[in-house]
Amino acid sequence: MNRRHFIAVIGGAAVMGRLPARAQHNERARRVGVLMNLTANDPEANARSTAFINGLQELGWSAGGNLHLDYRWGAGDPEQFRKYAAELVALAPDAILATGTPVVEALRGVTRTVPIVFVTVIDPVGAGFVESLARPGGNSTGFTLFEYGMSGKWVEFLKQIAPSVRRAAVLRDSAIGSGTGQLAAIQAVAPSFGLELIPVGVQDVGEIERSIAAFARQPNGSLIVTASTLALVHREPIIALAAKHMLPAIYGDRTFITIGGLLSYGPNRVDPYRRAAAYIDRILKGEKPADLPIQAPTKYELVINLKTAKTLGIAVSPTLLARADEIVE
Repeated sequence: MNRRHFIAVIGGAAVMGRLPARAQHNERARRVGVLMNLTANDPEANARSTAFINGLQELGWSAGGNLHLDYRWGAGDPEQFRKYAAELVALAPDAILATGTPVVEALRGVTRTVPIVFVTVIDPVGAGFVESLARPGGNSTGFTLFEYGMSGKWVEFLKQIAPSVRRAAVLRDSAIGSGTGQLAAIQAVAPSFGLELIPVGVQDVGEIERSIAAFARQPNGSLIVTASTLALVHREPIIALAAKHMLPAIYGDRTFITIGGLLSYGPNRVDPYRRAAAYIDRILKGEKPADLPIQAPTKYELVINLKTAKTLGIAVSPTLLARADEIVE
Protein backbone atom coordinates (compact mmCIF):
# COMPACT_ATOMS: atom_id res chain seq x y z
CA MET A 1 0.00 0.00 0.00
CA ASN A 2 1.46 3.37 -0.96
CA ARG A 3 1.44 6.24 1.51
CA ARG A 4 -1.08 8.33 -0.42
CA HIS A 5 -3.54 5.47 -0.38
CA PHE A 6 -2.92 4.79 3.30
CA ILE A 7 -3.60 8.40 4.23
CA ALA A 8 -6.92 8.07 2.45
CA VAL A 9 -7.71 5.09 4.63
CA ILE A 10 -6.80 6.72 7.92
CA GLY A 11 -8.80 9.81 7.10
CA GLY A 12 -11.89 7.75 7.77
CA ALA A 13 -13.13 7.78 4.22
CA ALA A 14 -13.78 4.67 2.18
CA VAL A 15 -10.65 3.03 0.83
CA MET A 16 -10.65 3.72 -2.88
CA GLY A 17 -8.61 2.57 -5.84
CA ARG A 18 -6.68 -0.36 -4.44
CA LEU A 19 -9.62 -2.67 -3.79
CA PRO A 20 -11.81 -3.79 -6.69
CA ALA A 21 -15.35 -2.46 -6.59
CA ARG A 22 -17.59 -5.52 -6.90
CA ALA A 23 -20.74 -4.28 -5.26
CA GLN A 24 -23.84 -3.94 -7.38
CA HIS A 25 -25.60 -0.62 -7.26
CA ASN A 26 -28.58 -2.15 -5.50
CA GLU A 27 -26.51 -3.70 -2.70
CA ARG A 28 -26.32 -2.06 0.69
CA ALA A 29 -22.71 -1.23 1.49
CA ARG A 30 -21.70 -2.69 4.84
CA ARG A 31 -19.97 -0.52 7.43
CA VAL A 32 -16.98 -1.54 9.56
CA GLY A 33 -15.33 0.62 12.21
CA VAL A 34 -11.63 0.28 13.04
CA LEU A 35 -10.22 1.60 16.31
CA MET A 36 -6.44 1.32 16.44
CA ASN A 37 -4.23 1.94 19.46
CA LEU A 38 -1.40 3.58 17.50
CA THR A 39 -1.02 6.82 15.57
CA ALA A 40 -1.99 7.15 11.93
CA ASN A 41 1.58 7.84 10.80
CA ASP A 42 3.16 4.92 12.68
CA PRO A 43 4.82 2.49 10.21
CA GLU A 44 3.65 -0.44 12.31
CA ALA A 45 0.07 0.83 12.07
CA ASN A 46 0.48 0.99 8.30
CA ALA A 47 1.61 -2.64 8.15
CA ARG A 48 -1.24 -3.85 10.35
CA SER A 49 -3.91 -1.90 8.51
CA THR A 50 -2.60 -3.10 5.17
CA ALA A 51 -2.82 -6.73 6.32
CA PHE A 52 -6.43 -6.20 7.40
CA ILE A 53 -7.43 -4.48 4.16
CA ASN A 54 -5.69 -7.10 2.04
CA GLY A 55 -7.50 -9.81 3.97
CA LEU A 56 -10.83 -8.17 3.24
CA GLN A 57 -9.94 -7.82 -0.43
CA GLU A 58 -9.14 -11.52 -0.70
CA LEU A 59 -12.62 -12.27 0.63
CA GLY A 60 -14.33 -10.05 -1.94
CA TRP A 61 -14.92 -6.90 0.10
CA SER A 62 -14.39 -3.65 -1.76
CA ALA A 63 -14.11 -0.47 0.27
CA GLY A 64 -15.87 2.19 -1.72
CA GLY A 65 -18.03 -0.54 -3.23
CA ASN A 66 -19.69 -3.05 -0.90
CA LEU A 67 -17.80 -1.90 2.21
CA HIS A 68 -17.23 1.38 4.04
CA LEU A 69 -14.36 1.60 6.55
CA ASP A 70 -14.28 4.18 9.35
CA TYR A 71 -10.83 4.51 10.96
CA ARG A 72 -9.99 6.10 14.30
CA TRP A 73 -6.53 6.28 15.93
CA GLY A 74 -6.22 6.40 19.71
CA ALA A 75 -2.43 6.90 19.93
CA GLY A 76 -2.28 5.05 23.25
CA ASP A 77 -4.52 7.60 25.00
CA PRO A 78 -7.41 6.14 27.07
CA GLU A 79 -9.40 9.37 26.70
CA GLN A 80 -9.07 9.13 22.93
CA PHE A 81 -10.13 5.48 23.04
CA ARG A 82 -13.34 6.40 24.83
CA LYS A 83 -14.04 9.36 22.54
CA TYR A 84 -13.53 7.40 19.34
CA ALA A 85 -15.38 4.35 20.64
CA ALA A 86 -18.47 6.50 21.10
CA GLU A 87 -17.99 8.06 17.65
CA LEU A 88 -17.74 4.71 15.91
CA VAL A 89 -20.71 3.17 17.68
CA ALA A 90 -22.79 6.25 16.79
CA LEU A 91 -22.14 5.46 13.12
CA ALA A 92 -24.08 2.18 13.57
CA PRO A 93 -21.42 -0.11 12.05
CA ASP A 94 -22.05 -3.75 11.24
CA ALA A 95 -18.84 -4.67 13.08
CA ILE A 96 -15.77 -3.07 14.67
CA LEU A 97 -12.13 -4.16 14.61
CA ALA A 98 -10.45 -3.27 17.93
CA THR A 99 -6.74 -3.29 18.80
CA GLY A 100 -5.71 -4.08 22.37
CA THR A 101 -7.37 -4.46 25.76
CA PRO A 102 -7.90 -0.73 26.54
CA VAL A 103 -9.62 -0.24 23.17
CA VAL A 104 -11.98 -3.16 23.74
CA GLU A 105 -12.76 -1.85 27.23
CA ALA A 106 -13.64 1.54 25.76
CA LEU A 107 -15.92 -0.02 23.15
CA ARG A 108 -17.66 -2.25 25.68
CA GLY A 109 -18.36 0.88 27.69
CA VAL A 110 -20.64 2.12 24.93
CA THR A 111 -22.03 -1.04 23.30
CA ARG A 112 -22.84 -4.63 24.15
CA THR A 113 -24.56 -5.30 20.82
CA VAL A 114 -22.29 -4.15 17.96
CA PRO A 115 -20.04 -7.10 17.00
CA ILE A 116 -16.41 -6.54 18.04
CA VAL A 117 -13.45 -8.47 16.62
CA PHE A 118 -10.34 -7.79 18.71
CA VAL A 119 -6.64 -8.40 18.13
CA THR A 120 -3.61 -8.31 20.49
CA VAL A 121 -5.65 -8.94 23.65
CA ILE A 122 -3.77 -11.08 26.17
CA ASP A 123 -6.51 -12.32 28.52
CA PRO A 124 -10.03 -11.82 27.11
CA VAL A 125 -11.60 -14.14 29.68
CA GLY A 126 -9.92 -12.48 32.65
CA ALA A 127 -10.80 -9.05 31.27
CA GLY A 128 -14.46 -10.08 31.08
CA PHE A 129 -14.71 -9.68 27.30
CA VAL A 130 -15.78 -13.29 26.68
CA GLU A 131 -17.23 -16.16 28.67
CA SER A 132 -14.72 -18.73 27.39
CA LEU A 133 -12.20 -19.15 24.60
CA ALA A 134 -14.26 -21.84 22.88
CA ARG A 135 -17.66 -20.13 23.25
CA PRO A 136 -17.15 -16.39 23.68
CA GLY A 137 -20.81 -15.44 24.16
CA GLY A 138 -21.79 -11.79 23.98
CA ASN A 139 -20.72 -9.47 21.17
CA SER A 140 -16.92 -9.92 21.21
CA THR A 141 -14.47 -12.42 19.77
CA GLY A 142 -11.02 -12.30 18.26
CA PHE A 143 -7.35 -13.15 18.59
CA THR A 144 -5.22 -13.39 21.71
CA LEU A 145 -1.69 -12.02 21.83
CA PHE A 146 -0.20 -14.85 23.92
CA GLU A 147 -0.66 -16.75 27.16
CA TYR A 148 0.91 -15.33 30.32
CA GLY A 149 3.24 -18.30 30.64
CA MET A 150 5.12 -17.20 27.53
CA SER A 151 6.41 -14.20 29.48
CA GLY A 152 8.75 -16.53 31.36
CA LYS A 153 10.67 -17.11 28.11
CA TRP A 154 11.79 -13.48 28.25
CA VAL A 155 13.85 -14.28 31.35
CA GLU A 156 15.39 -17.32 29.68
CA PHE A 157 16.42 -15.50 26.51
CA LEU A 158 17.63 -12.43 28.40
CA LYS A 159 19.98 -14.56 30.49
CA GLN A 160 21.17 -16.42 27.41
CA ILE A 161 22.18 -13.26 25.59
CA ALA A 162 23.52 -11.46 28.69
CA PRO A 163 24.54 -14.11 31.27
CA SER A 164 26.21 -11.58 33.57
CA VAL A 165 23.07 -9.57 34.38
CA ARG A 166 21.80 -10.02 37.92
CA ARG A 167 18.96 -7.49 38.06
CA ALA A 168 16.03 -6.76 35.73
CA ALA A 169 13.56 -3.91 35.77
CA VAL A 170 10.20 -5.23 34.58
CA LEU A 171 8.53 -2.35 32.77
CA ARG A 172 4.74 -2.71 32.76
CA ASP A 173 1.66 -0.57 32.31
CA SER A 174 0.22 -0.32 35.81
CA ALA A 175 -3.20 0.63 34.43
CA ILE A 176 -3.93 -2.72 32.79
CA GLY A 177 -4.50 -6.11 34.39
CA SER A 178 -2.41 -7.96 31.82
CA GLY A 179 0.68 -6.16 33.11
CA THR A 180 0.19 -7.90 36.46
CA GLY A 181 -0.31 -11.28 34.80
CA GLN A 182 2.86 -10.96 32.74
CA LEU A 183 4.82 -9.91 35.83
CA ALA A 184 3.58 -12.95 37.76
CA ALA A 185 4.79 -15.31 35.03
CA ILE A 186 8.19 -13.60 35.00
CA GLN A 187 8.45 -13.77 38.80
CA ALA A 188 7.72 -17.50 38.72
CA VAL A 189 10.84 -18.32 36.72
CA ALA A 190 13.30 -15.53 37.65
CA PRO A 191 14.75 -17.22 40.79
CA SER A 192 15.85 -20.27 38.79
CA PHE A 193 17.93 -17.95 36.58
CA GLY A 194 19.39 -16.00 39.50
CA LEU A 195 17.69 -12.81 38.42
CA GLU A 196 16.46 -10.21 40.89
CA LEU A 197 13.34 -8.45 39.61
CA ILE A 198 12.40 -4.83 40.20
CA PRO A 199 8.79 -4.27 39.03
CA VAL A 200 8.33 -0.82 37.50
CA GLY A 201 4.73 0.29 37.00
CA VAL A 202 4.40 3.26 34.66
CA GLN A 203 1.59 5.14 32.93
CA ASP A 204 3.36 7.75 30.79
CA VAL A 205 6.68 8.48 29.10
CA GLY A 206 7.86 10.71 31.96
CA GLU A 207 7.54 7.84 34.44
CA ILE A 208 9.36 5.56 32.00
CA GLU A 209 12.31 7.95 31.77
CA ARG A 210 12.58 8.52 35.53
CA SER A 211 12.18 4.85 36.43
CA ILE A 212 14.78 3.54 33.98
CA ALA A 213 17.28 6.26 34.96
CA ALA A 214 16.86 5.44 38.67
CA PHE A 215 17.18 1.70 38.07
CA ALA A 216 20.34 2.12 35.97
CA ARG A 217 22.27 3.70 38.84
CA GLN A 218 23.08 0.21 40.13
CA PRO A 219 25.27 -2.24 38.10
CA ASN A 220 24.47 -5.52 36.34
CA GLY A 221 21.05 -4.34 35.26
CA SER A 222 18.78 -5.29 32.38
CA LEU A 223 15.27 -4.53 31.16
CA ILE A 224 12.20 -6.65 30.45
CA VAL A 225 9.51 -4.67 28.64
CA THR A 226 6.13 -6.37 28.96
CA ALA A 227 3.57 -6.16 26.18
CA SER A 228 1.27 -3.13 26.29
CA THR A 229 -0.03 -0.32 24.14
CA LEU A 230 1.94 2.10 26.33
CA ALA A 231 5.25 0.38 25.55
CA LEU A 232 4.49 0.13 21.84
CA VAL A 233 3.53 3.78 21.50
CA HIS A 234 6.67 4.86 23.40
CA ARG A 235 9.03 2.27 21.94
CA GLU A 236 11.50 4.81 20.58
CA PRO A 237 12.25 6.53 23.93
CA ILE A 238 12.37 3.14 25.69
CA ILE A 239 14.98 1.86 23.24
CA ALA A 240 16.93 5.12 23.49
CA LEU A 241 16.97 4.87 27.30
CA ALA A 242 18.13 1.24 27.19
CA ALA A 243 20.97 2.29 24.89
CA LYS A 244 21.89 5.34 26.95
CA HIS A 245 22.17 3.33 30.16
CA MET A 246 23.72 0.26 28.45
CA LEU A 247 20.91 -2.03 29.57
CA PRO A 248 20.39 -5.33 27.72
CA ALA A 249 16.64 -5.43 27.07
CA ILE A 250 14.10 -7.92 25.79
CA TYR A 251 10.72 -7.07 24.29
CA GLY A 252 7.61 -8.94 23.21
CA ASP A 253 7.43 -7.45 19.72
CA ARG A 254 9.92 -7.51 16.83
CA THR A 255 8.93 -3.91 16.05
CA PHE A 256 11.29 -2.86 18.87
CA ILE A 257 14.20 -4.73 17.31
CA THR A 258 13.93 -3.24 13.85
CA ILE A 259 14.53 0.23 15.36
CA GLY A 260 17.41 -0.71 17.65
CA GLY A 261 16.17 -2.96 20.46
CA LEU A 262 18.38 -5.92 21.44
CA LEU A 263 16.07 -8.93 21.20
CA SER A 264 12.43 -9.89 21.24
CA TYR A 265 10.34 -13.01 21.63
CA GLY A 266 6.68 -13.06 20.78
CA PRO A 267 4.05 -13.69 18.13
CA ASN A 268 3.82 -12.02 14.76
CA ARG A 269 1.76 -8.88 15.37
CA VAL A 270 0.66 -8.31 11.76
CA ASP A 271 -0.80 -11.73 10.92
CA PRO A 272 -3.79 -11.46 13.33
CA TYR A 273 -5.06 -8.48 11.32
CA ARG A 274 -5.24 -10.60 8.19
CA ARG A 275 -6.96 -13.35 10.15
CA ALA A 276 -9.34 -10.82 11.72
CA ALA A 277 -10.57 -9.94 8.23
CA ALA A 278 -11.94 -13.49 7.96
CA TYR A 279 -13.91 -13.05 11.20
CA ILE A 280 -15.28 -9.72 10.01
CA ASP A 281 -16.30 -11.44 6.78
CA ARG A 282 -18.13 -14.20 8.64
CA ILE A 283 -19.96 -11.67 10.83
CA LEU A 284 -21.01 -9.60 7.83
CA LYS A 285 -22.40 -12.80 6.31
CA GLY A 286 -24.55 -13.51 9.36
CA GLU A 287 -22.48 -15.38 11.94
CA LYS A 288 -22.40 -14.15 15.54
CA PRO A 289 -19.28 -13.29 17.56
CA ALA A 290 -20.66 -15.44 20.38
CA ASP A 291 -20.15 -18.53 18.21
CA LEU A 292 -16.68 -17.75 16.83
CA PRO A 293 -13.94 -19.20 19.08
CA ILE A 294 -11.02 -17.12 20.29
CA GLN A 295 -7.89 -17.93 18.31
CA ALA A 296 -4.32 -17.99 19.62
CA PRO A 297 -1.08 -17.13 17.79
CA THR A 298 0.22 -19.77 15.43
CA LYS A 299 3.94 -18.97 15.81
CA TYR A 300 6.38 -17.24 18.18
CA GLU A 301 9.50 -15.57 16.83
CA LEU A 302 12.90 -14.83 18.37
CA VAL A 303 14.53 -11.76 16.79
CA ILE A 304 18.05 -10.49 17.60
CA ASN A 305 19.73 -7.21 16.64
CA LEU A 306 23.46 -7.95 16.26
CA LYS A 307 24.40 -4.29 15.83
CA THR A 308 22.84 -3.45 19.19
CA ALA A 309 24.51 -6.46 20.78
CA LYS A 310 27.89 -5.24 19.55
CA THR A 311 27.22 -1.75 20.92
CA LEU A 312 26.48 -3.29 24.33
CA GLY A 313 29.63 -5.42 24.16
CA ILE A 314 27.62 -8.63 23.92
CA ALA A 315 28.91 -11.60 21.92
CA VAL A 316 25.82 -13.59 21.00
CA SER A 317 26.42 -17.31 21.35
CA PRO A 318 26.15 -19.53 18.25
CA THR A 319 23.50 -21.56 20.07
CA LEU A 320 21.25 -18.54 20.52
CA LEU A 321 21.87 -17.35 16.98
CA ALA A 322 20.81 -20.77 15.72
CA ARG A 323 17.53 -20.47 17.61
CA ALA A 324 16.73 -17.04 16.17
CA ASP A 325 13.98 -16.74 13.57
CA GLU A 326 15.38 -13.44 12.36
CA ILE A 327 18.69 -11.61 12.78
CA VAL A 328 18.89 -7.86 12.25
CA GLU A 329 22.34 -6.66 11.23
